[in-house]
Amino acid sequence: MRSKPFLRSLVKAGLKLLFFVFFLSACNSSVTPSFLKEDITRAVKDICKKEYRLDIVTTLTGGTLWVYLPLENIISKPEKPEKYTERFLLEDQKNSLQEKVLKVNYHVRPTTEKEKQQEVALDKSVNEKIFNILQVIRRVLFSMGNANQDIPQFFCIVTADIRNGFEIKQTFYFADLKKLSYSFISQTEYQHRIIQETAISAGIIEDLKGTHLNYRDITFEEFLADQIQTRIKLKFQKPEVEANVDIDKEVFKVVAYTLGAYRFKDFDLVELENMTTGKKIILNHTAILANFKE
Repeated sequence: MRSKPFLRSLVKAGLKLLFFVFFLSACNSSVTPSFLKEDITRAVKDICKKEYRLDIVTTLTGGTLWVYLPLENIISKPEKPEKYTERFLLEDQKNSLQEKVLKVNYHVRPTTEKEKQQEVALDKSVNEKIFNILQVIRRVLFSMGNANQDIPQFFCIVTADIRNGFEIKQTFYFADLKKLSYSFISQTEYQHRIIQETAISAGIIEDLKGTHLNYRDITFEEFLADQIQTRIKLKFQKPEVEANVDIDKEVFKVVAYTLGAYRFKDFDLVELENMTTGKKIILNHTAILANFKE
């Protein structure tokens, strides 16, 4: 089993080092629905087993499809480590969108600029397995016709290292997958819309069935709040901005862009709190709408 300090450092840098995106072909010739809602979990599981020899666990909770992939030793050293520049230090925060109030917390601070390189990544074989699962999910969901009320709106793929107690959870929004498939959004934009979380836990070890997971129905408000945090991480971890940038202003841009991208207007207030400086900014619906990106 890998050391806990190694896994903790991996979790901390997980988004930066492990994020990946796949091209999914938009070709789909199905006209008559091939699967009903009650067929989804069995279909995804059976196709993965038959065509790719993957043993997965599938669960449908409300409008969210969960896929659990238990493996061993999912992390490896990349053959050609990618170099990147570190300009900011970030600490994970949790956003929320409840009772029409979006609360965005961020802990970002400049640091001495230095060049680093990727030390760990998902093993290539693991990437391929996740890619195959994505293809199967796409086939099944796109074969359900236009009965949107029966098609899961979200799907989560949890890839677990059951030997070392480490896992990666990726959450996808079905509408984003459709937009990518028909070239309405770019792959880079699609990548920014995927929620990726990493975790370490003793409960993951030897868990072949995913019993440690909290299977639940993901709400759009939760997804939106988490995506804003993901975009903040990507902006400052890649990084996409210079060291002397106005952090508060850049976070505001992230919030306005994300709400605009989904044309989400069912909110009254946005509360921004800089956890580093203690500065709080409260904006009303009109102020945010003025910065929507259509």
